[in-house]
Amino acid sequence: MKSVLEFQHKKQQGQKITMITCYDYTSACIVEKTQADCVLVGDSAAMVMHGETNTIHASIEQMAMHTRSVAKGINNKLIVADMPFLSYRKSLSETMEAVNTLLCAGAQAIKLEGVQGNLETITHIVESGVPVMGHIGLTPQHIHTLGGFKVQGKGRQAQSMMIDQARLLEASGCFSLVLECIPMHLAKAITEAVTIPTIGIGAGPDTDGQVLVFHDLLGLQSTFKPKFVKSYLNGEALFVNSINQYVEEVQGEVFPSSDYAYQGDLE
Repeated sequence: MKSVLEFQHKKQQGQKITMITCYDYTSACIVEKTQADCVLVGDSAAMVMHGETNTIHASIEQMAMHTRSVAKGINNKLIVADMPFLSYRKSLSETMEAVNTLLCAGAQAIKLEGVQGNLETITHIVESGVPVMGHIGLTPQHIHTLGGFKVQGKGRQAQSMMIDQARLLEASGCFSLVLECIPMHLAKAITEAVTIPTIGIGAGPDTDGQVLVFHDLLGLQSTFKPKFVKSYLNGEALFVNSINQYVEEVQGEVFPSSDYAYQGDLE
């Protein structure tokens, strides 16, 4: 998938969209060889790659660096990059400068979180020629106002408001929406209420697609595992065992053997 138009086509055809979040060249080269549709360079890089406790520590410089690295490994998939915290809440000129930075780094679309105060900004970005992906439900950049990483959309009033938010984002020009950590029946209602595709993470099976973080999908860390994460590999254990085998072979003088050494006579 190389175009945002393919998102709409997939929804119309009832075909699920698959998105993977990754942050570096090596991961991108692996994803490029898969059947995944698109790549998200998420501001979760602040947590996964830099050890921060939340995403608000991501800067536009970091996001550009990660986007550039991913773009070098991706040739045939759409690249969406996250706008970091506050980068789209200052002046419009600063917002567009941040958008331009991510596009110059290799993104073909950008994603931003929330609705209130963002609608005119989204419209301006879209009218400037840049596809925008919306994001509602649990919006990690609002972690302090939400009071933590909690399921959103509980109660009729909150659910009605979220459906309205989805419609507003569609009307503003978003080509797709991420729905994060909301009840599955609400995700289904939103998906049916809008004509643009929905991408779920912790939102159940009835969205138009799903997104998972590369490191979560491959089980590369075990310290943080939300309910919605399914690991398809115990990558952390495989890495640890392989490194320990290397250490044992070096200490036991098994590696490097002559097979891993250059041959030749002294001159």
